[in-house]
Amino acid sequence: MLVLKNKVTNLVLKSEKKSLLRFLTLYVTMVTIVIILSSLFYYETQEKLMLAEQRATLTKYAYIQTKRLKVLHHYFEERRTYPRDTRFKSAIYDIDLRKIFSILENENVRFDEEIYISKNHIHFVKSLDEYFLGAKYLILEIENDGAWREDIWESIIGYGLFAFFLFMIFGLYLAKLFLKPMRDSIILLDRFIKDTTHELNTPLSAILANIEMMDTDVMVEKNRKKLTRINIAAKTVSTLYKDLTYLTLEQEKENENEKIALKPMIENRVEYFDILAKSKNITFILALGHATIFMDRRKFSRVIDNIISNAIKYNKRGGKIEITLKDHSLKIKDSGIGISEDKIPFMFDRYMRFNQSEGGFGVGLSIVKKIIDEYGMIIEVDSKEGEGTTMVLRW
Repeated sequence: MLVLKNKVTNLVLKSEKKSLLRFLTLYVTMVTIVIILSSLFYYETQEKLMLAEQRATLTKYAYIQTKRLKVLHHYFEERRTYPRDTRFKSAIYDIDLRKIFSILENENVRFDEEIYISKNHIHFVKSLDEYFLGAKYLILEIENDGAWREDIWESIIGYGLFAFFLFMIFGLYLAKLFLKPMRDSIILLDRFIKDTTHELNTPLSAILANIEMMDTDVMVEKNRKKLTRINIAAKTVSTLYKDLTYLTLEQEKENENEKIALKPMIENRVEYFDILAKSKNITFILALGHATIFMDRRKFSRVIDNIISNAIKYNKRGGKIEITLKDHSLKIKDSGIGISEDKIPFMFDRYMRFNQSEGGFGVGLSIVKKIIDEYGMIIEVDSKEGEGTTMVLRW
């Protein structure tokens, strides 16, 4: 029970990790966009607030400067000196926006806004009611020291980080809430597999044992065919049973590694599956050299059984399966339906099935991948839709 629980937990965590990563990637992107847009809105609002505060001060300065211009206008012949102030700089423009006089540091003047920021300065445009010195517009300029901007950025960064972490906590809670149905489904599926495996053991053993004891020589052809169909069905279920047993119990057992002569073992497994292959008129073509491998016999049997079983299951009627054994490689090629290239990376995922017309849980190839990874082997897959699939094991 502990083994199953650990395996279920690992599977759930792996599935959750993938889904959680996808959800959080999208969620973080959306949260980041929201925070950036909110920060821009806050920045613009604070900038407008700052300009509103400066407008009050500059309006007062404009009133003072207007009075000075009025005095200069009336006593121009006597004074002839443009009024200056240490608090601001100014300029005057006529009604056609032509400069009359200016002591501005930044001559980039706009008349479409009353107050605006121009680089490191703030400009205030005052429309004059009286044309002193021929001026229609009075421009005041003060320095923009940027202190307000630093305060705004400190607030944006502080509140932004706080909001980001708050959203992340909420996002994790939301993700776990959404992933709970998937977690429950996976746990339920694994519990079903365990219960199914337990219930299959006794009746399956009885069926296979009785089939082996039956004397087919005394049977009429009709009954012999019926028995063959029963045998095919029993071996199909037996293969599934062995996979389920491996998933729930055997893979946690200590390995019993030994030097295995592969040729007789492969011939034995081909003979086992021969009745299944003949039911679809599939022919085995063997080219077996003498090769050995050092690993657990039952685990290598799971690898071979699952690959051959898939080659039969997804093969066409009248097809063929070529098995080639060399010193450090085993190639199994079928003439079946194949799969598209973009699906190959996912074919070893647990519960993954690309053809819903065939039965099964989709666990066979995930077992294959787990075992070959455990022993540092390499599996190469080449598949084309409508042509078949080739799998090559290298060690």
